[in-house]
Amino acid sequence: MASERPGHFPDERGGATVRRTVVVPLDIGIGRPVEATVTSFDALSHSGEHVLIGMGTPGDIPLVRVHSECLTGDVFGSLRCDCGPQLREAQRRIHERGGALVYLRQEGRGIGLYNKIDTYALQDTGMDTFEANTALGFAPDARDYAVAAQMLQAAGIHRIDLLTNNSDKSEQLRRNGIEVVHEIPTETHANPHNIRYLAAKSTVTRHGLTLDAGRDVKEALS
Repeated sequence: MASERPGHFPDERGGATVRRTVVVPLDIGIGRPVEATVTSFDALSHSGEHVLIGMGTPGDIPLVRVHSECLTGDVFGSLRCDCGPQLREAQRRIHERGGALVYLRQEGRGIGLYNKIDTYALQDTGMDTFEANTALGFAPDARDYAVAAQMLQAAGIHRIDLLTNNSDKSEQLRRNGIEVVHEIPTETHANPHNIRYLAAKSTVTRHGLTLDAGRDVKEALS
């Protein structure tokens, strides 16, 4: 889909609607500012203040990353997860190819920040990230990507290549009217502090991760 300027998508009314779009220069780690558009929405099915960030010059099939908020990883650089590195990787790749970052306010896989901190305490006793969620009475993954589909449709984006290792995102987007042409994997951002977390994502929810760099998954799970 052709765009009028870098990061710009047309406003298509119907259902959820574009509330406002503004231009914001971003530092995405490439040595110079990048012009991006930040779009807010009305009438979304989820009450969070979600935004769509457009970057680059999108073609017919823009590259899209649907990223759920992780305050500890995205902002503070926590090494207990891979969220921050995935976000920064997505920004660079979307800028290079053209597309959009859909940023969803679904902290802690949908359970909120304080509850996520509680799961950290449970993980410190030996539970994996999904067991900790269920121990607190939540679903292993409570995220709902229907709102991401609404945002994309309101912005006139209907066919995408999705940057993800999580097939559940693709399935939910497809069920809600978005054509996912290709799933494009992100890099595996492993470190000694998140290897058990990544191993759980790989084995429990079948995330497409390659755990190597001298780290043994069986050892991480033992």
